[in-house]
Amino acid sequence: MVTQQHHHRPTLKQSNKSFKSKHASKGSLKDAQKGKAPRSSPKLHSTISNDSAQLRLNRRNAAKQAQLTKRQSLVDSRRLFGSGGTPRIVVVVSLTSDVDSRSCVELLALALGEVVDGKEKLNAPRFKTSLQFLFPDTFYSTLDALLIADYLLLVLSPSVEVDEKGETLMRTMQSVGMPSVVAVAGGSIQETSTKTSKEQKEILKSLLSFTQYFVPSLNRVYDLSSPPSSASSEALNTVRALCESIPAEIKWRTGRSYLLADQLAWVESDSNNDSKKDAEPTVLGSLSMTGIIRGASLDPNRLVHLPGWGDYQIDKILSAPLPRPSKTTSKTNADFMDQDDAPLESILLAEPTPSEADSLASTNPMDDEEELQREQTWPTDEEMRAADRDIDLDVEGQEPIPDAPKGTTPKRIKRLPKGMSEYQAAWVVDSDDEGDDNDEDEQNDADSDVDAVEKDAAMDEADEVDDDAESSTGGKKKVRFGDQEDYEDLPQDEEEAQLASWRLAREKEKEREKEEQTHTLFPDELDTPQHIPAQQRFARYRGLRSFRTSPWDPYENLPREYGRIFSWEGQGDRRGGGAFKRMERSIMKRVEKEGKGIEPSTRVTVVLKKVPRNSPSPLSLFALHPHEHKKTVLNLTAIRNTEYTRSVRSKDPLVLFMGFRRLKVKPIYSAYEGGKIPPNNVHKFLRYLRHGGTSMATIYGPVMFGSGKVSCVLLREADVEASASGTPALVASGTLAAPSTTRIIAKRVILTGHPFKVHKKTATVRYMFFNAADVDYFSPIQLHTKQGRTGHIKESLGTHGYFKAHFDGPISQMDTVCMSLYKRVWPRWSETR
Repeated sequence: MVTQQHHHRPTLKQSNKSFKSKHASKGSLKDAQKGKAPRSSPKLHSTISNDSAQLRLNRRNAAKQAQLTKRQSLVDSRRLFGSGGTPRIVVVVSLTSDVDSRSCVELLALALGEVVDGKEKLNAPRFKTSLQFLFPDTFYSTLDALLIADYLLLVLSPSVEVDEKGETLMRTMQSVGMPSVVAVAGGSIQETSTKTSKEQKEILKSLLSFTQYFVPSLNRVYDLSSPPSSASSEALNTVRALCESIPAEIKWRTGRSYLLADQLAWVESDSNNDSKKDAEPTVLGSLSMTGIIRGASLDPNRLVHLPGWGDYQIDKILSAPLPRPSKTTSKTNADFMDQDDAPLESILLAEPTPSEADSLASTNPMDDEEELQREQTWPTDEEMRAADRDIDLDVEGQEPIPDAPKGTTPKRIKRLPKGMSEYQAAWVVDSDDEGDDNDEDEQNDADSDVDAVEKDAAMDEADEVDDDAESSTGGKKKVRFGDQEDYEDLPQDEEEAQLASWRLAREKEKEREKEEQTHTLFPDELDTPQHIPAQQRFARYRGLRSFRTSPWDPYENLPREYGRIFSWEGQGDRRGGGAFKRMERSIMKRVEKEGKGIEPSTRVTVVLKKVPRNSPSPLSLFALHPHEHKKTVLNLTAIRNTEYTRSVRSKDPLVLFMGFRRLKVKPIYSAYEGGKIPPNNVHKFLRYLRHGGTSMATIYGPVMFGSGKVSCVLLREADVEASASGTPALVASGTLAAPSTTRIIAKRVILTGHPFKVHKKTATVRYMFFNAADVDYFSPIQLHTKQGRTGHIKESLGTHGYFKAHFDGPISQMDTVCMSLYKRVWPRWSETR
């Protein structure tokens, strides 16, 4: 018997999908979702055949080239700070007042056996490098010093906690961007700590925890307050951390040339002698800044920026070499500086080319016809009528009040106590100010009050006979409380004036807080005025069926300021930031390809022309790329500081730190969609900068390359007097976004009405308008309710602004009928601070 072989049915066989290499794998999709940059394969960019591209030798060669490139960049950075080369810039910041930062630097110099010279330089031959220390003493000088710093040396106190001023400074420095940070527990040469080793470890642990909140990468705090035996080793370790580590890269400084000024010289130009004396013009001259070029090459054709001063042109670049000491004699660090004061003869290195040099024009010139129309003024009707009668109008255009005839104005004599000033007397209530009746009892009471004030003044004068210092100090009295510093009392009139101004500022702040709370409860809602027609009050507003998709022409009804700013190709597209980035990439590639200018690590003297004589002196110089001096519409993201609780409204005056620029701005805020641009490029205007989200701030300002890399900080100086720390308040921080002149910021106004009578989907609405003409004018605009219903105006009822509206569903009488109106708002101009 023949056995038959068993077979499965073909329908039960499983057929798997074949692998398709054109699709991405799961791992690559996860990496892309995490934000990892894909590694470019050498096989994709190879010009040889596919068979040879698969060879392992090509992959090894590509990896070796990447390794050599990274190693060469590391060698170049070390060579820049090599022996006799560019010194490392160290900014020393003390967060408390009980620790002297200069004493800490003296401990570092003592550990090396060197002395800090008069120019705050410390030679470290043991590490084959040198350090240059900066000791900023104010809030703004600290932020300016961070712009050029390679390291930040934080000096902490082992016994005193960081106050509000120190925390504000740390938060601001964190937002601006810190270089490599080294933290030490401060001490001095004369005073040393008497705490046990266990207590000292706990203190260092607490200081490290505080510092890591702002600098998470920091892993150690060096103790300079310990006994001299251990403090010397800690000081040596601190110097080693400053001399052997590689400074952190500041992204916005990449590809940009900058310079720290070692010497400054200002010479008045001859053109000032020809100017008129009575006009008192600004004295201009040439400013010479001597220092070592850092970063990229310095091109004389480019403009330069002095923080806090502005943008200027380069006149010429001279060499400024330092003489080298002879090999036969041994020189100390102080002897080196004696020779530095007498440099060798300067040689002309570069001059700007007139045809290639950048212009200082930051705005477009206005048309002559527009200037004539703006300057030309026509007389008003009141002025014409007054001219016929030969009457001179006052400043406000009104007829002046005629003088009273002689003898009709009675003289009022006010009795003042001895020693009372006119300002104090203004606060004394007189009987004539209360009313028109001259009552004898009120007059007697006033006289008795004046007599009482005279007696009190006489007693105070008798008590203060021995205080002769008060008259010599202009009315100020010195008082000393225990071991505290001397406190000076202000004069009484000045004290009262400050009290009145403080109370007025507090009342204004309360009103702002109430307005913000009302706006939070009823956002953008506005009562329709009754004294003027609504179509006249909201003539500049429009209705939109859809805020995201309704068309809005970005070039419609542009203000005069838009004729002064610059734009670039591709701005008509709603994604104008892409056109700006393409222009930025092309300019940077062209600058890198040409490679003009003086190489880094060269000590030069940069002579700037047409510089006013200001104070304080500039600390640094930054080179500008092409077009970075021109004004346009700048956008920057803003995240509200959680520690700042006061109201921040659009167009409030603030101080903006944007890279190396410091501007006085009045930004307007708008909604930030996280990079998702609406189809019509319309963004909602925000009246207040709120907590818990990211907003977009917009100003008129100079162009700056590096969008997404340049950090921005908004400070408020109005709170300096009210703040206990005496420093500006940190309002918000963020980064610079791509500028766009076609980004529409729309301000919304919501008119509300009450459904007077309701019948299913139809309602009679009142209090939205107050005349029939306004109802007919706004009838094409769509209505909506707070509960989500939409509708439209059907017909007007009567003459008092009542109208009948029809909705897409039944509405409740407890609902509110709303109408949204929009108008475009514009930013404000910025100024260099």
